[in-house]
Amino acid sequence: MMNEHDWIPLFPLNTVLFPRGVLPLRVFETRYVDMVRERMKSGAPFGVVAIRAGNEVGTAAEPYDVGTLAHIVACDVEDLGVLLLHTQGGERFRILEKRTQRNQLIEARIAPLPADDPSHTGESLSLCARVLQVVIDELSRRTDEMPDGDFINPFTEPHALDSPTWVANRWSEMLPIALEDKQELLELTDAGVRLQRVERYLQDNGVL
Repeated sequence: MMNEHDWIPLFPLNTVLFPRGVLPLRVFETRYVDMVRERMKSGAPFGVVAIRAGNEVGTAAEPYDVGTLAHIVACDVEDLGVLLLHTQGGERFRILEKRTQRNQLIEARIAPLPADDPSHTGESLSLCARVLQVVIDELSRRTDEMPDGDFINPFTEPHALDSPTWVANRWSEMLPIALEDKQELLELTDAGVRLQRVERYLQDNGVL
């Protein structure tokens, strides 16, 4: 449970993590290696935020105000000091206040965003879910054919093809759109609106 009085570490990235999304990370900077070890020890998540300005490596970047909690599912050591993480998205949050430590690790006090309003989705849900099922089946087949560990299936079970939020979020992760457009999709509080935007993109590009 998030407490707005607590400070949590942030991991600014050139990607957007959606709730229940899968995010593999290769962690090598000392500030993040130390952060991951502390989070694993406490069992607490960290925050993933997309970068508004700056870079992933070096001086602290300027993040967007809305991000997603990342829960560590598994961790392996690739080389000395390099961690390979398998994380999954939890709740969305808004940054209330942030501070930068001397090692350039950003910490923030955050507040949870409310769950999506399911809204009216009409045919959007059935259309987008049907094509998503085809994608899931293909990736599952590919996973079965590849050696263990060579491919991470981005669709963790249980699947929720009857949920406009789950379907819209999975498509939002896959769409080849600009980072700021993905961030805008993340910040929407109406699952129906997010799904309709996804449907429009799929139609414009001949997927539907």
